[in-house]
This record gives sequence, C-alpha cells and structure tokens, in this order.
Amino acid sequence: MRDKILHLIGRDKELFRDDMKTHAKELEEIVSSSSFLVVGGAGSIGQAVTKEIFKRNPKKLHVVDISENNMVELVRDIRSSFGYIDGEFATFALDIGSVEYDAFIKSDGKYDYVLNLSALKHVRSEKDPFTLMRMIDVNIFNTDKTLQHSIDSGVKKYFCVSTDKAANPVNMMGASKRIMEMFVNRKSKDIKVSMARFANVAFSDGSLLHSFNQRIEKQQPIVAPNDIKRYFVTPQESGELCLMSCIFGQNRDIFFPKLSENLHLITFADIAVKYLKEKGYEPYLCKDEDEARALAKTLPKEGKWPCLFTSSDTTGEKDFEEFFTDEETLDMQRFTNLGVIKNEAVYSEALLNKFQKTIEDLKANAPWTKEAIVELFFEMIPDFGHKETGKYLDGKM
Repeated sequence: MRDKILHLIGRDKELFRDDMKTHAKELEEIVSSSSFLVVGGAGSIGQAVTKEIFKRNPKKLHVVDISENNMVELVRDIRSSFGYIDGEFATFALDIGSVEYDAFIKSDGKYDYVLNLSALKHVRSEKDPFTLMRMIDVNIFNTDKTLQHSIDSGVKKYFCVSTDKAANPVNMMGASKRIMEMFVNRKSKDIKVSMARFANVAFSDGSLLHSFNQRIEKQQPIVAPNDIKRYFVTPQESGELCLMSCIFGQNRDIFFPKLSENLHLITFADIAVKYLKEKGYEPYLCKDEDEARALAKTLPKEGKWPCLFTSSDTTGEKDFEEFFTDEETLDMQRFTNLGVIKNEAVYSEALLNKFQKTIEDLKANAPWTKEAIVELFFEMIPDFGHKETGKYLDGKM
C-alpha cells in the first residue's frame, strides 16, 4: 500500500528514510522507556503517529478521539499489523472539550509525552460562522486546554500539529493554526513544546484523494482541480515527522519536510489520472457536471471513467504551498530531510487575552457573524491574506 501511494504522488523513495535510520536506536530507547497520550489519535495523522509509537513498545500508550468508529478500526488495524506490547495500551472515545475528558485526565494524566493531533483541517469549514467557531475551539482552545493539563500533570513534552497553511495564511483554517502557534508559544514558558508543519497527507480520511476511493466504489465521477499543485506525504511519513518533532524537537521548534527532488509539487488532476490507470481505467474528460454524472452509469463498462477537471475559484485556496516565512529562523543542518524552524517565545499577551475574551463574548451573545470572527483574525494576523470569493467547495460536485 505504501509503495502504491508513493507511485501515485510521483515518488519512489520514502521521504524521511535517512533520518529515521540515523536515529532509530535512540528513538527506540526513548519510546520504549516512556508513556504517551495521543489526543485525536483516530484521525489519519493520529493513527499514523499511534502506530509509530506502538511498534516501538512504549511503557504506556493511551489514545483519545471523539470518533468511536475510527477508534475501533485503529485497534483492529494495530492488532492485525503489530499485535501487542508489553506495556499498557488503551483507547478512550472522548471529546477533548468535555467534562468526561477532564475527569479522565484527573484520574491519570501521568505521561511523559502528550501529542495533540486533533484538528478541523478542511478549508471548507469556514463557510459558515458556526462551524468556523467550532474550528476555533478545536484548533486553538482545546490545544490551550490540553497544554494546561500537561503543565499541571508534570508532562515532560507536549507536541501538536500545525499546518503548512499557517505560513502566510490565506484561509481561516491556516490562520487558526497560526494563532494556535501563538498560544503554544505562550505556554512554552512552563512546558517544553514542539510542533510540525507539513504537506497534504495522501489519501488521508476526508481528503480529496481519499474521496477517489469513494467515487469508484459508488460509481460516480472523479472531480479534481487542474490548476492547484500541492506537496504530499504518505500517512506513515506524517507519523514519522510528528514523532521526530515530539522526541527530538527543542522548545518551540517546528519541524517540516525539506524541499528536495523527493518532495515535489503535483496537481490533483495528475494524481487522479495515475489513480485511474492503476485501477485499469482511462480518464474521460467531461465538459460539465451533468455530462460527468450521466456518463458514470455507462463509461466504466468500456474501461473509461468520467472526470471533471476544473480551475479552482473557491474561498481560501492558496496558489502555492510554503512551510516557513522569510522572517522565521531555520536550522537546515541538523537532519537530512527535516528542516527546523527555531522560534523565540514571541507573542502579545494583550492580543491573546483579547482574542479569548472576544470569542467568549461572541458566544455569549449568539448568534455571531463570520464577519466578526474574520475581523478578529485580521487583528491577530495583520498581514492575513484572506479573500472572500463567495464560493465554497460544498457548492461543487
């Protein structure tokens, strides 16, 4: 499966192979002698991180996620792939924002490492003010909450995942992660923290590439933008990147994949063509949605699959991807394929407090507007490149 994904995203080599090999022994020793809590552990990245920890035989591994079904699949996958560990492995279907989660932390809370992989990751989540507010809660305030839990419980190290879209953000999702980084830096005075920014995870749950599987299964057209190029990592590489940052990152470090011949831009449409050929189909380019839907009933019998490749005009799409800004200090020497952003604890206490108070006031005077939240984001990130087009992905096939 891993080799197949590599082929589809145009690669033949694992991205972090050299770094993982160089640090294999040290990684094994640290993980096998440590206890871990993985929050948001049943999502695509969370599952990948959980597997990377599990296969190195930790003393304790607890996994929390709101998705009961995904958690069940994670356990089945781990038991079928790796079996068992000497230490304790347990999963908990809990909402991080709930009183049940708070009680869970009070009952134990003793971990060496806490990894937070929970997130609302879709750009489309900014389409309405209510989902947008939940994104703020999950991406920013739940991170701040679990950070404080970790401080109170004496956790050695806290890791959370950011996004490449936090570098010069143009959408609310990326901006929420940029603001999250500010909140994390504030807490870094009291606990050692590290983060990761990385590319799209190929065929991750809910992603456009993952939807290709659904479209084939349901005999529906394949739709993809033909003008957007993105970097992709495999699910396993996402787990490796997060674990490396968690274990080896110094305080406030943000790890990211170095750009090289092994990590190159590719369009979604190009991947769709490769994907269909792997499945034994020739792509058939349609002129509009109606033609694509109609031909989905007949073309597959002829060894062809209807495709609609269009240009992107929806809110929040970035023309290009970047992992760091010109103002950030980099360490490109420590690892072979991993770059590191070196951060000072730079943040505005007044701005963070105002952000929290304003969000609380908006909730207390519900309903709120998207415009009020966008205005607050611009105050937090003065050069925020957000542009509203009035079009969203939910309005397309």
